[in-house]
Amino acid sequence: MRITKRTNIAVRLLMFCAAHPGRLVTKSEIAEVCNVSENHLAQVINQLSQLGFLTTQRGRNGGMCLGMAADAIRIGEVFRHVEGNLPMVECFADADNSCPLTDACRLRLALRDAAQAFYASLDEITLDALVCDNTDLLKILNPVVCAR
Repeated sequence: MRITKRTNIAVRLLMFCAAHPGRLVTKSEIAEVCNVSENHLAQVINQLSQLGFLTTQRGRNGGMCLGMAADAIRIGEVFRHVEGNLPMVECFADADNSCPLTDACRLRLALRDAAQAFYASLDEITLDALVCDNTDLLKILNPVVCAR
């Protein structure tokens, strides 16, 4: 299974916000530290704020922060929302499926079960579990504070 760039950016963004509790972070800060283009980041910020994972504030002193507690954000839920209904393989796509084996293929069922197990395992992980007490990650996401 391959995760989209958008989902990768979404998790980096959420981890950055979780590493900076109590303050608004800016898009440019995240882009620089997480090595992400500001254009891609803007799209992900918009999506995550619509889903309630982020709270944003416009203006000169604007920025963003988590829209809910880090221990309430399940990584499986983030993946499901951001990945959307992208089919893992052609036979999962209703409109574009041209595979003649679909009706009799046992691999299709195995892949569906594997995808469900994948998301279920991610449902066990919270954003807080990824960031809390992760000193190495915090050094990367918060280099100025850690350098003091």
